[in-house]
Amino acid sequence: MKLTVVGCAGSFPSAESPASCYLIEAPYEGRTFRLVVDLGSGALGDLQRYVDLRDVDAVALSHLHADHCFDLSGLYVVSKYHPDGALPRIPVVAPEGAAERLAEAYGIDEPVGMTEQFEFLAHADGEPVRLGPFSITPRLVDHPVTAFAMRIASDTHTIAYSGDTGPTDVLVDVAAGADIFLCEASFVESGANPPHLHLTGADAGTVATRAGVGRLLITHIPAWTDRAEVESDTKSTWDGPCELVSAGSTYTL
Repeated sequence: MKLTVVGCAGSFPSAESPASCYLIEAPYEGRTFRLVVDLGSGALGDLQRYVDLRDVDAVALSHLHADHCFDLSGLYVVSKYHPDGALPRIPVVAPEGAAERLAEAYGIDEPVGMTEQFEFLAHADGEPVRLGPFSITPRLVDHPVTAFAMRIASDTHTIAYSGDTGPTDVLVDVAAGADIFLCEASFVESGANPPHLHLTGADAGTVATRAGVGRLLITHIPAWTDRAEVESDTKSTWDGPCELVSAGSTYTL
């Protein structure tokens, strides 16, 4: 498996990074299967640095906030109107109602919406979906909208992704024994943080320690947040391999 951080800015694109978007690749049936996990604001442009958009095989969306899903509109344009002809329909696994919400955001009339280009599949808590070489198990987490963490496993390796969430024991199950735990840390311990919204680095480190992960990757840090403080918070509860990701970072398992 190969993980590429396309975008990692928290809540909105920064000057250095698009919002959340991750490319996960693995061999499958004699070729490379390419799964895009989240496609937030500004991500579609940078995604093209790493993959021809015609070669995207599937998309998985953690939730329907703009910084995690709105650039699916751009992918729809590419898929439907490419000068070489419309691209094959691909699966998009996402929270219930994604097809209607994203079609409305783009301005497409129902009932067709985006379904000519995307096969929308609804997350069901704890029920895995098979996309190419990956088994994706979504788990409902703690956020103001319906949101899912995801455990993405191939035959040999596992990447756990927190999505956006407040502290919840569900993350320990999602991340248990994962090679990589890609976890948000939007808040700092010194802040007056509202509940049921995001994690601190210390929260992420606690989950990583309890879950026994191989490597902790911290993501979704807003542009206004001090990365050094997030790192310090994380190291207060986690003493294993750790990195605050940047756009363009790659990790191979």
